[in-house]
Amino acid sequence: MLRFYEVSRGIIKGIDPEGKSITETFQRADWIDAHEPSDEERTLLEKLVHPDLPESAEMEEIEASARFFVDPAGIHVHSLFLTHSEGRHHTVSVASILQPSRLITIRNDEPADFRLLRMRARRGQIESRSPAELLITLLGQKVENLADSLEDIHHQLERASYVVLEEENADLEDAIDLLAKLEDSSGKIRLCLMDTQRAIAFLQRHLKDGMELQEMCREVMRDIDTLMSHTTFLFEKINFLMDSTQGFINIQQNQIIKIFSIAAVVFLPPTLVASIYGMNFEFMPELEWLLGYPWALGLMVISGIAPYLLFKRKGWL
Repeated sequence: MLRFYEVSRGIIKGIDPEGKSITETFQRADWIDAHEPSDEERTLLEKLVHPDLPESAEMEEIEASARFFVDPAGIHVHSLFLTHSEGRHHTVSVASILQPSRLITIRNDEPADFRLLRMRARRGQIESRSPAELLITLLGQKVENLADSLEDIHHQLERASYVVLEEENADLEDAIDLLAKLEDSSGKIRLCLMDTQRAIAFLQRHLKDGMELQEMCREVMRDIDTLMSHTTFLFEKINFLMDSTQGFINIQQNQIIKIFSIAAVVFLPPTLVASIYGMNFEFMPELEWLLGYPWALGLMVISGIAPYLLFKRKGWL
């Protein structure tokens, strides 16, 4: 699907292609957003604006030379965006081609950043005077959304901290599952921040003429530096809570093993007494003794109580 936007009096506005020729729409567009473009749309886009659109495999490459480069088609920036589905965070690559007169974005998913950008564009809330400024605005909005995601993770981490450290009879296995999800989300957010940091640094090297653009890039970089420090704090706290949770689980398991060990020792002397009097030798003095049976029972009870009292006195129970 192709969406078209134009810069009108410093504001980004959507272009309704109804009643207009496709050539006129392309010429007016300052931003062309290609969401899961079909083969026909890719062919049309390549014919009218002349870039070779990257394939999905090319967008996923991680080396800097494949993600940030300049060719005759324009300045290429492949950036990771965060998306959320099925209760977990995922990263998707968005390819951006910055040309002197337009910005082209190609993506195979729908990150929240683009939905928010469309909503703000409909309300006339996005100020931009050039495609380059729009690209930096898009990356800056991504950083703001990543900050919101970090705040949400921080709140969930506070609740997990209460469950692990203060709540009695807490389900620690559920706490480990939650901490594992938070660690995974934090890692993906940090990956998006690092990728955006590289993208902004690349743009700074190739947009040297615009002082306002340079200042926008520096502002985004300052936000990224702050968030990177916050992700480090979150990782440290998640690791601390994970270690604490595993420690509490080990303590619980040791308590169970301790109970079984003490029970085995307590029942060992009565078992020994029963074994002795269960032997089938012909000459055993207690066999014909009138009080032999009560004697054996009493001896087993005393031999079982004595270790229990000893453990209690030692403070092992």
